[in-house]
Amino acid sequence: MSKLFTLFFKYNNWLLFLLYCSIAFLFMRLQDHEMLAKLRTGGIEFTSVINEKLMSFSSLFTLKNENDRLMQVNTDLLSRVLSLETAAVDERNRRKILADTTVNASGFIMARIVDRKFSDRENILVIDAGWKKGIQKNMTVLVPEGLVGRVTSVSEHYARVMPVIHTDFRVSVVSDSTSNMGVLTWSEGRESIAQVEHIPISSHLKLNERIVTSDFSTFSIRGIPVGRVIRIKPDNLFYSVDVRLAVDFSSLNQVLIAPLKIEPEKIEISSDTTNN
Repeated sequence: MSKLFTLFFKYNNWLLFLLYCSIAFLFMRLQDHEMLAKLRTGGIEFTSVINEKLMSFSSLFTLKNENDRLMQVNTDLLSRVLSLETAAVDERNRRKILADTTVNASGFIMARIVDRKFSDRENILVIDAGWKKGIQKNMTVLVPEGLVGRVTSVSEHYARVMPVIHTDFRVSVVSDSTSNMGVLTWSEGRESIAQVEHIPISSHLKLNERIVTSDFSTFSIRGIPVGRVIRIKPDNLFYSVDVRLAVDFSSLNQVLIAPLKIEPEKIEISSDTTNN
């Protein structure tokens, strides 16, 4: 056996040459053989399938990139459409307020409500105008329909508004035709109904009478509509009066801010307690 291996290693080059020649001769003989043709056809089909799969994967990657690009284009278009629609709505609301003849809005600051927190007790509005636009604390906030509230705090670009429908809100009011004085409050519950306190039972207040802000208010300009009387019930010394508010707070979006009411002389004379 060792002699056989020694002979193989000694003449391995010639043996390999003979082997290669035999394989070449065999392929030459089998060139037209049916099995070889099948192998050749199968190899071509296999190659075609692999190329087709590779092309499919390549198309999938290309399609994904194209879908991502189209999605980005659609997102940009949607953002532009929404921005234009919002601007159109704001412009319509602004023109509606400016066109209303009940309020001369030329001396007022216009703002948009950008946030609101509504509950059964502490309702708050936020407008997109701050001290940079001239907004100050205690300015009156209104719409042509009536009183909205007053500014309670101000930042550079925003202001916080306490609306009429807040349990801490108070404003001096007067009835339009019978001139009965009272104080408007809101005692929770329905946002469309408020109360007027301190109207004596000796007064002649009427149902459906209009209630407006009075000169006695410390912040509000006079004559702003507040609502109409819908219920009058006598109590011990005063009437219990319900008022349907003039402003629909559920659909409020644009507001006007009146100039700050400053009456230093009136404040000084009202606080003077010296005897003459």
